[in-house]
Amino acid sequence: MRKIIRIGAFLICVCLSSLEPLPACAEVPILPFDVKLETVTSHDGGDWIWFHPRAAAVPGDGKDGMPSVGITLQKHLDASDYYSGMYVMLTEDLGKTWKGPREVPELAWREGENGETIAVCDATPGWHPQTRKIIVLGLQLRYSKDGAQLEDKPRSLQTAYAVHDPFTRTWSGWRNIELKDNDAKFYISGPGCSQWLVQDDGNILLPIYYKSSQDGIYAVTTLKCSFDGETMKAIDYGNDMQLNVDRGLCEPSIALYNGTYFLTIRNDQKGYVTTSKDGLHYEAIKEWTFDDGRELGSYNTQQHWLTHSDGLFLIYTRRGANNDNVFRNRAPLFMAQVDPVKLVVLRATEKELMPNNGATYGNFGATNVNDKESWVTDAEGIFGEALKPGVNSRVLNARVIWSKPNRLVK
Repeated sequence: MRKIIRIGAFLICVCLSSLEPLPACAEVPILPFDVKLETVTSHDGGDWIWFHPRAAAVPGDGKDGMPSVGITLQKHLDASDYYSGMYVMLTEDLGKTWKGPREVPELAWREGENGETIAVCDATPGWHPQTRKIIVLGLQLRYSKDGAQLEDKPRSLQTAYAVHDPFTRTWSGWRNIELKDNDAKFYISGPGCSQWLVQDDGNILLPIYYKSSQDGIYAVTTLKCSFDGETMKAIDYGNDMQLNVDRGLCEPSIALYNGTYFLTIRNDQKGYVTTSKDGLHYEAIKEWTFDDGRELGSYNTQQHWLTHSDGLFLIYTRRGANNDNVFRNRAPLFMAQVDPVKLVVLRATEKELMPNNGATYGNFGATNVNDKESWVTDAEGIFGEALKPGVNSRVLNARVIWSKPNRLVK
């Protein structure tokens, strides 16, 4: 192996020897960043904790021309993956002060045909600049009276969205995106915890995971959807990505960097990555590794992206960080730069966003806020006997402060 690391010049390069001539060693310019960790809110014990906090910024809507930033979040109740209706928080001064959490009546639970609860979880908000609306995309599901998820009929889980006008502060209710083969191929489907993006023409690329029967395993695909300010429609479908390992592939997240689309995907044993030129049709998946060839060690939890005009970054949890005390090694929460050609994580750039204090991370969000900083939001998972009065479960915001302006944020 021939390895060159030049941190002082902010360059990292790795070339692996083989019987073939060595290719030219492409150097990846390294973009330094700092992290400022803050507590947004907390809950003092009891039978629920805050979960799934994810942020979206509205340009110019805050004080003195700053963006306003809203966070959607839910209560994790006293059963596995059992969530309340939607709550929101709002800051108009980049996190100095916060309003909320307040419940959104339009996004509350509703009763199903057979007395079950219809809810939406795993939601991710985002700004749609062409219509100046916030869209929240999540996974609609059905709960029994004791909080168990029901999958006994088609569309028990399906894609749901709600629309928020940040200037009138109004919300639509939850709506569903109709898919072809909705009761067959997409027996169960949705964008659980998925990052999505808006193209220049206003269309939305939405990665989802699905299975075609109650006992099937999950596969991943991407939808192209139109949005007119009120209604989303699926207008095109990408290729299918499958892996016959445990539950298959789920919780995909998409990013666009230097004209290439990147997809990171969760699996019970490993995280995977792939790329596309059109955002719909992807290459074969490959497992995430560090640039030294070692396995990244992220498993059975999601990964997400941050994009900067000068670098592509992955956020993840992993094994091997003196963290076997944490369920599925879901702390610390890390961020590192990615080699966008070799699709590897640059180990020397890894930085801790949130520390290991015994709580779990993993159901987090990541978004660009302005040209100077991006935010990664998460809530401390404290379950079972550890969740009791006197134990604070915090909603955290890791502010990623860039060393260069992010020209992707206008």
